[in-house]
This record gives sequence, structure tokens and C-alpha cells, in this order.
Amino acid sequence: MSATFRTDRDAPGELFIWTDIAPEHEQDFNQWYEREHMAERAAIPGFQWSRRYVRQGAGRKYLALYRTESLRVFGTAEYKKAFEQQTDWSNTNFARMSNTQRRVMAVSLLGGAGTGAVVLLVRLPELAQREALARQCAAYLEQTDGLLALRVLTPDPELSTPLPSEDVQQRSLDPYLVADLTTLNAARTLAARLQQDLGVATNDVSEFSLLWDLQSRDLNAGRS
Repeated sequence: MSATFRTDRDAPGELFIWTDIAPEHEQDFNQWYEREHMAERAAIPGFQWSRRYVRQGAGRKYLALYRTESLRVFGTAEYKKAFEQQTDWSNTNFARMSNTQRRVMAVSLLGGAGTGAVVLLVRLPELAQREALARQCAAYLEQTDGLLALRVLTPDPELSTPLPSEDVQQRSLDPYLVADLTTLNAARTLAARLQQDLGVATNDVSEFSLLWDLQSRDLNAGRS
């Protein structure tokens, strides 16, 4: 992989959970995230924030991202305890999830700053796509109104333990581009450019709206 994209354990990390839930369980699923799971993860030492998104359009519906200081956080006793000793509510909802992807990602910050109301998630399976993105990211940031920031997430195979609802026979550990934007129109403009410039497939592009951004520092301040 190009040196632009980090895979080392000192890189910032993101826990990436992308899943579906049956409509009859959706209310409880969202309450679990809002009342327990987001704060539980954000409170783990080394975690910096938790974010949830809902997809615009058809396909796997819910995305949760959790930023850590580094990939090493996922090897700490505190994280291992949280992962291995789930609450009953968590186990119930994990069992209800379907079509799930769980990844622990190394984060490569390509440029820009800020959290958008919209995220464009783009699968980048080819090295040539990622290298072209790295060369052109400054132009995308300068020329795309509403584009705030770009980062690439690269899975760590050892840390990316699958959840029970993932089909491990069909599992593919691909990097993703995450673009923070202000509007869906901005996301669609960027998607069109990526499809033209990088040969990104239409079914590798997903649009999400932000549901909740929980900063660990705010959670900790509220408990002091």
C-alpha cells in the first residue's frame, strides 16, 4: 500500500459497524444505541468520539463509527473487557443485527477538518483508486462546495473480529473513503467526480445522514 495510507498500530483508529436491523426491532435497536451503547463505548479510555448515521436510500441502513487515539486502544484491558463482557441489551441487539460489517480501521487523514451533516462512504478495493485519491484530494477539497474533510479507513485483519451476523465466507476487508459534507447535493457532486476520476462503481457509494455525534470529552465533563 502507498505510504500515504497508514496501517501501523500507532495510527488513529476507528471501530466501524455497518448493519441492518429488522423493522420490528428497530425502535429497541435505536434506543439501545441512544441510552447505552454510544456512551458506553465513548467512555472507554482512549476513545475520542462515537457517531451514528442512517443511510439515505436502499441498502444496509445503519453506520456507527468510533474514533480512538490509536489502534493500540483495541488491545487494552478496558476495551477487551467491554468487548468480551457485553450487557444483556447489547447481546440481544447483536443477535438481531443482519448483514453486518465490523471492522477495526487505521485512519489516514487526507485533508480538511470538521464533522458534516452528511457522510459519503465509498468502498475503494483497488490500490490504484486509493493512490489516485491521494493525488487528487486537495483538488476535491478546493473544488467541491460543501466538502469538509476526507479520510481513508484501512481494516486491520487481526483486530477486525466479525460479529455473529456477518457471513465470513463472503467477507472482504476493503478500505473505505469517508467524506464529511454539509449536504446531500454536495455528496452527490463528489460521488460523481469519484466515479469519473477513479472508476468507483455506483454500488460502492453510500450516502448517510448524521444522527448523533458524542464526544468523549463532553461525556466525561458531564460526569465530573
